[in-house]
Amino acid sequence: MKSQSKHSGSAIYGLGFIGAAVYFISTSSGFWAGVVGVLKAIVWPAFLVYELMSHLGM
Repeated sequence: MKSQSKHSGSAIYGLGFIGAAVYFISTSSGFWAGVVGVLKAIVWPAFLVYELMSHLGM
């Protein structure tokens, strides 16, 4: 038996991370704001899910 796994979620998260990091770093005003931007880019899915659930009234 062969075990198959699909990693499409990892690819989507990776592309989202890169895009979020570029956005947050490009809008930062200094070094530490850029560092915070990278940290925000790591956890962007949590922000997305929170906003989606609050918009849907859950």
